Amino acid sequence: MMVLKNQSRAYLLAFLTVLFWSTVATAFKIALRDLNYIQLLLVANFTSLVVYSLILLVRKAPVGFHVPAMHEIGLSALQGFLNPFAYYLVIFKVYSLLPAQVAQPANFIWPVVLMLLSVPLLKQPLRKTGMLALLVSFIGVIILSTQGNLADFNIRDPFGIALALSSSLIWSLFWIVNLKDTRDGVQKLFLSTLFSMVYILILALLTGNFMPVFTRPVYAAIYIGLFEMGITFVLWLKALQLSESTARVSNLIYLTPFASLVFIHFILGEHLYYTTFIGLCLIVAGIAIQEIKKAPDQ
Repeated sequence: MMVLKNQSRAYLLAFLTVLFWSTVATAFKIALRDLNYIQLLLVANFTSLVVYSLILLVRKAPVGFHVPAMHEIGLSALQGFLNPFAYYLVIFKVYSLLPAQVAQPANFIWPVVLMLLSVPLLKQPLRKTGMLALLVSFIGVIILSTQGNLADFNIRDPFGIALALSSSLIWSLFWIVNLKDTRDGVQKLFLSTLFSMVYILILALLTGNFMPVFTRPVYAAIYIGLFEMGITFVLWLKALQLSESTARVSNLIYLTPFASLVFIHFILGEHLYYTTFIGLCLIVAGIAIQEIKKAPDQ
């Protein structure tokens, strides 16, 4: 079905999505005060599954629910394992270990990781600008990880930093798997979230984390399910569809980590390290470098 372009509406939806995504790093830390990372994913995943179910129910024809073939079910099972299940398990664990101002930018390196993975998996050439982008972004991560102790160059919590980088790897793998899947976006999200729900239920039951969820405050986890894993993805897909050029909208995502720092400072009360700003700027610079000489979006 042809979607009429509306650049003003595309910008509105994109800015709204960026605003919501800018709050979730703060929401992660708040939710983790009452829940562990497994319990948090259980509640958030369930919330986002409800969101996608309702969207599919209220959508008008001719966009109905396509009964997936067996190979599509297998693809959704893989997508659901990578994201939301594995990706958010790792992300929530990262936020339980690191300050929000470190965890959020460290995870933002995924576009550079995606570029690297595209070489062996998508047979794309590795350009010199790509190598430079990798170097600049990883220097940014190292500076970020010093948490204000750049003079001593002491990386605090290397395990947490390693997990943050591994989450970028998981997201990039998911992105590549999802790239050539031409099914309707909301249906893909619903099915992958449904499979993820099965995985997280099994994990919660095996680890004894299922019942304790019902004795804890879960408001922040529901917020995450709504505005990190649920509604915002639909809004972002719609913004991309309405935009005359996806680049006009997709570049706005780089505002997210900077806007996140505002919420992290004023709501969580984290003292912002000068190394956070230096590291974040280098990470974003690395992402920008890899975009050099790319073909213009049509």
